[in-house]
Amino acid sequence: MLFLLTANCRRILLGFALVLGSAVAISTVVGRQGRGISIQKQPATYHLSAAKLPPPYATPSVRNEPNIVARPSGARLYTPPGFQIEEWANDLERPRLIEVAPNGDVFVAESYVNRVTVLRPDQSGRPRTRSYFATDLRQPFGIAFYPPGPNPRYVYIANTDSVVRFPYRNGDLKARGPARLLVRLPGGGYNQHWTRTLVFRPDGKKMYVSVGSESNVGIEAPPRACVMEYNPDGTGRRLFASGLRNAVGLGFSPITGALWAAVNERDGLGDNVPPDYVTSVKAGGFYGWPYYYIGAHHDPRMPQRPDLRRKTIVPDVLLEAHCAALSVTFYTGAQFPAAYKNDIFVAMHGSWNRRSRDGYKVVRVRMQPDGRAQGGYEDFAWGWRTARGQVWGRPVYTAIARDGSLLISDDGSNKIWHVAYTRSAKR
Repeated sequence: MLFLLTANCRRILLGFALVLGSAVAISTVVGRQGRGISIQKQPATYHLSAAKLPPPYATPSVRNEPNIVARPSGARLYTPPGFQIEEWANDLERPRLIEVAPNGDVFVAESYVNRVTVLRPDQSGRPRTRSYFATDLRQPFGIAFYPPGPNPRYVYIANTDSVVRFPYRNGDLKARGPARLLVRLPGGGYNQHWTRTLVFRPDGKKMYVSVGSESNVGIEAPPRACVMEYNPDGTGRRLFASGLRNAVGLGFSPITGALWAAVNERDGLGDNVPPDYVTSVKAGGFYGWPYYYIGAHHDPRMPQRPDLRRKTIVPDVLLEAHCAALSVTFYTGAQFPAAYKNDIFVAMHGSWNRRSRDGYKVVRVRMQPDGRAQGGYEDFAWGWRTARGQVWGRPVYTAIARDGSLLISDDGSNKIWHVAYTRSAKR
């Protein structure tokens, strides 16, 4: 296959090759110098190997913040053939996690202004009604409806320092009662580790809450760098899994019922180590932080712990290092082609600790019929980063709309994007 690549694209691909010493398969990547707006029209595919990581400090650790710019003239977003992406909602305040209610309302965590907003689509699918469901929160992020199913009675919200719930009935645009405190959590944390995600087991009997580390690398007691398990009323606290530096996205496999997470790994070891990852999360499992990463790879800043080295689990799917993977959304809708059924969408917020920026896109993790990951992933929506390295948007989270389309929150451009399968979408 003939590849026509810009110099920047060659550097990106070379970086991947150096990261893992394995081939990165690219499905028809076409370079286009033009005005330096876009370098890629078709989705690239990736398969990263845990057996071929470069050593720590193979490259210097750098600080390369994205510095969001206004959308450059000519910049556009890309999706695979047959899909179309367009703006769905704008003028939001740095929208973060999004969750779709059973009746189709879209709940949005506007974490930096401490509120959760509701967007109600009309018959055309466009959001025509906007209301503040709850205000005076404390950096809210996680949102979940309980009990699971068509008629929830509560909306649960994970603040940075607590889990609270509000009484709710389908169609409520504002909380119908005050918040009830269920769980206290340690607030804040290293860089962006203030996010707290919560999900309910499909049978509704247990609630899972992720808490990131307080430091980049350091010894911290649970619940830091853990996923915790609770009863729906906040009792029954149990450490479910540990060594997960910052598990932001959480979701349950519709095939196996297993919990999955998207995890931000540590910084400061160089451009290409360690990879972020998506993985099933085993009860009692240990995933390495802070002593080890991606199996038995030792962090030289920490003492050796042979007992923990032996038990460190290798994640299911490795992602680009420092890409800031945030969401885990299993596709259970019916609008996309059948091949997408039960695959995972992951929003990558984008790197800051890498010389050549990566992330700033949404990817698709392919799953096997038995619920295991195939091991690789591919681009699904991209273009927020231009060929010149400009960044005009940062995907945060994904959610499935009631009609089976995909919603993507973007706290860089303050929008929510909508991806639909149209079969005849123009490229």
